[in-house]
Amino acid sequence: MHLTRQPWSDLPEALQAVAQQAWQSYLQAAEEQGCDMPDSVELQSSLCRVFALSEYAAGVCRLKPELVMDLLATGDLLADYHPEIFYQSIHQQVVKTVNEFELKACLRFIRQREMLRIIWRDLMRWAQLEGTLADLSMLAEACVATALDKLSAWQAQQTPVPIIDGSRKQAELVVLAMGKMGADELNLSSDIDLIFTYPDCHETRKRGAKSPEEYFTQLGRALIRALNDRDSNGFVFRVDMRLRPYGDSGALVCSFAAMEEYYQNQGVEWERYAMIKARPVTGSEVLRQQLMQMLRPFVYRRYLDFGTFDALRDLKRQIQAQVEHKGQQNNLKLGPGGIREIEFIAQVFQLVRGGREHALRERRVQVILPLLASQNQLSEQCVDELLAAYRFLRHAENAVQAMRDEQTHMLPENALDQQRLSCAMGFVGWDAFIDVLQAHRDRVQQHFDNVFADVEEQANESPANKLWTNGLSDDEQLALLIELGFDDVEEAHRWIRHLRRGAAQTYLGEQGRVAWNQLLPLLINTAASYPQNTRVLARLFKIIEKVAGRSTYLLLLLENPSALEQLVKLCDASEWIADYLSRYPILLDQLLDPVSLYAPLEQAQLSQELSASLSGVAQDDLEMQMDLMRQFRHAMVLRVASADIASVIEVAVVSDYLTAIAEVILEKTWQLAWLHTIARYGEPRCGSGRKLRLVNFGIVAYGKLGGIELGYGSDLDIVFLHDSDGEVQQTKGHKSVDNSVFFNRLGQRIVHMLATPTAAGSLYEVDTRLRPSGHSGMLVSSLQSFVEYQRHHAWTWEHQALVRARMVSGADSLKQGFEQVRNEILSQPRDFDVLRIDVREMRLQMRAELDAAETDKFHLKQGAGGIVDIEFMVQYQVLRWVETWPQLLQYTDTVRLLETLAQVGVFSADDAQSLIEAYRCFRGRVHHLTLRGEPVILDADCESGKRQAVLKMWQAVFEPC
Repeated sequence: MHLTRQPWSDLPEALQAVAQQAWQSYLQAAEEQGCDMPDSVELQSSLCRVFALSEYAAGVCRLKPELVMDLLATGDLLADYHPEIFYQSIHQQVVKTVNEFELKACLRFIRQREMLRIIWRDLMRWAQLEGTLADLSMLAEACVATALDKLSAWQAQQTPVPIIDGSRKQAELVVLAMGKMGADELNLSSDIDLIFTYPDCHETRKRGAKSPEEYFTQLGRALIRALNDRDSNGFVFRVDMRLRPYGDSGALVCSFAAMEEYYQNQGVEWERYAMIKARPVTGSEVLRQQLMQMLRPFVYRRYLDFGTFDALRDLKRQIQAQVEHKGQQNNLKLGPGGIREIEFIAQVFQLVRGGREHALRERRVQVILPLLASQNQLSEQCVDELLAAYRFLRHAENAVQAMRDEQTHMLPENALDQQRLSCAMGFVGWDAFIDVLQAHRDRVQQHFDNVFADVEEQANESPANKLWTNGLSDDEQLALLIELGFDDVEEAHRWIRHLRRGAAQTYLGEQGRVAWNQLLPLLINTAASYPQNTRVLARLFKIIEKVAGRSTYLLLLLENPSALEQLVKLCDASEWIADYLSRYPILLDQLLDPVSLYAPLEQAQLSQELSASLSGVAQDDLEMQMDLMRQFRHAMVLRVASADIASVIEVAVVSDYLTAIAEVILEKTWQLAWLHTIARYGEPRCGSGRKLRLVNFGIVAYGKLGGIELGYGSDLDIVFLHDSDGEVQQTKGHKSVDNSVFFNRLGQRIVHMLATPTAAGSLYEVDTRLRPSGHSGMLVSSLQSFVEYQRHHAWTWEHQALVRARMVSGADSLKQGFEQVRNEILSQPRDFDVLRIDVREMRLQMRAELDAAETDKFHLKQGAGGIVDIEFMVQYQVLRWVETWPQLLQYTDTVRLLETLAQVGVFSADDAQSLIEAYRCFRGRVHHLTLRGEPVILDADCESGKRQAVLKMWQAVFEPC
């Protein structure tokens, strides 16, 4: 072979001699073994570059020069691998082996070939970092899986395979890849962290059978030997089993049940961190899913777990202490601003939020970081800088390890290796490389410190710290409260004494006590900045007292100053919100994102959000479904209330948002209840002869829900209907019942799901008394019986209620049927004098019973000239005029009905507008008084003009001269 140029000439001078020597050794070996060599000048130069930068690659080519032309001839060198094709290629080679000796030789040959390819592509930057890490991870996974398949087959020929409990299937060894292999982020000379486990099973009754533990221990040891043993061809992968339960002192393999018991009762925080990247790489898909589902509750908690910050902060301190002790400040992985700090930043958010947000259960750092930016957990600049640093550090790590296939993360100290690393990273010299490296590490450390800011230092800087923690006398404490500017120092002092000496502290664990003593001074100091600071302090302390036993909420506020700021702001504005947060402290996580906190969702968004929240819950897990729906409802109502008090939304649309929340909850509730009920009884069918059809179900909303006028504390007036009729009315299922039984059970389940208190509270108080015959009637009525009752037995007040009724959930055909019934009943001929007397007498009776205001006060709802007066006038006029003006059937809400009454001439435009303004004003007052925790009663002279306008109209409608 004649060279037209020296292929090493483009290299830095310090590396040319190394490349030349390696190149000549390769040429000699190729010639001796009769191997062809690349003719391309570019390929020759690239190979010399690889030889200069990687002694390992040069050694492989010297020992097996045929690999170079094999990689070129197959096209593998320049091609991106497809995982399935790559796996099949390795499988086809491994399957031909007949014993462990051949298996080891085959795996080591595969490893040498693929490592040469990966190093060559990486050092030439023909592959992106993600491709290099993925190829290494695919290689490890394929070697583990194919070797285990072969070893399992051999062992099964000698020893009967254990049988999975409750089935006749043979059990399998499931290998759980941890660390970088699990995350598809394996580096060039990494070991592989594995855990061996197997499904709950028992030994067979055949001769020679072993216990499952013995059987799989033998198989696991054989797999480790196949991968880990070093011979003249090296090794495949170093295997590290120390992450298994109990570490080195634990059994090599354990059953699913043993793993579950260990992680539930003894798993520690660092094991949660490690388990984020866990991924099964062997076993059937069913076993893999079963294992991960079992481990998920340990890794991802249902609540926001802010204790993770402290745990990972402590873990990082331990690593830093080791780094300093062993002089490893130049460690690319563990040193300051290194790879581990970037991983910690990403994974702390996964541990904190992954239980709620399934998207954060991703294993790869480069996927998680942009996701955190999209969720406003980290800034775009922070993520961009972390990703740039991560790629730089991982490239440098690979270059260091490519030199000799050593598992090291240390920057080289000798000049030749420093030149190698600088060249691999694209720098002309060591100093230039170090400058860029240090800039990346400085940025990483800054971001790490910002995320893991030591809250203890923040607390010590708080002006109120000595008030809470020091042994000051009462006079000294009062003086300090005066200095802090509290408007009622005696009351503020009483609250501080109460929390310091009260029962709340008895619920604190060790971690909670530390957080408690750090948080309270911050709350005192923050509350002091508000005008009515003692009131704010009292509301805050009520919340903190309720969550004292749950350190995760204390840590949430400590770790997130903006969340604490939002909490104080809301407590200042609304006693109702403060009470709401104290009853449902899980809502504190809503304070983390002010953008979403003050942005209520529209109905379509609400539906999507609720469906996503429930998507990972098993269909038969009613308890979890109920809890998640309650958490969802509380969070969405909090958003509306927050936006309301901040005047981000108009008062007129508050009820629209609250109604939308209720409708979405109702829709999902009956859907889930339907699935539960048909699972037990089968689907309800009806008809005559062979012409059977499925029965439809729907929910009719009355009152404020029907009128799209829900308030913050409103209950739900609902009626359940179905359209079952015909000779046959039975469910088609294993346990068939009459449709009436089915729907009664369905209705009971819906009411149970809505109203039953759980740890997450209740959804809504439910009132079903507006159904036909009230309490004495069937909980769920057929549309036919509903029509019959409304035609012949309903009272005037029930027809009034029908004015605001609408079907909010159910099949379209049933909705149409209900609308026809409603239109018919409301449009029927009436005696107008009797109608006017009935409506008036009912309203006067309500005033006498429900208007609790004193004579010099005005009850906004029940008082004369109040909200209910307006509603009764509208309902009366609809019943009076709907036969003449059918357009009055179109709406159920009071405002649009008033507008329609004006359009048809029942009210003048001015009179209708006066009533609309009064109605909106009074309802807005009700919303805000509710949020302030005050009764819905005003002084008699408040809003007197609007009230008098209502009374004047009442007189004209019900008491004409």
